[in-house]
Amino acid sequence: MEPMKPMRPMEPMKPMEPMKPMDGGEPWWPTDLGQPSSSGAQQGTRYAFFGEKRRLLIERDGTLETYDTGQHRISGVGQQDGSQRTLTFSSQTGEVALQDLRRVD
Repeated sequence: MEPMKPMRPMEPMKPMEPMKPMDGGEPWWPTDLGQPSSSGAQQGTRYAFFGEKRRLLIERDGTLETYDTGQHRISGVGQQDGSQRTLTFSSQTGEVALQDLRRVD
């Protein structure tokens, strides 16, 4: 039987570098609105909801539309496929169709 070789002590681990935040790119909405309360994208359509300003922005096919959300606090989006491409949004009162919001642009 061979004699055991002495073990070397473990070297201390190097400290981990903090993660860098992901770059979400440049905002596609006007900067005077600030940061959206919620935003998302689905099938080539993007939306951003700005709760304090009561504004919902929709970008489709390179066109930006702005809507007044009134008392609705938008938290999600649903999109119906087909030629109509109907958008509905989740709010604290239930579903809200885009055509039920007042366009302001």
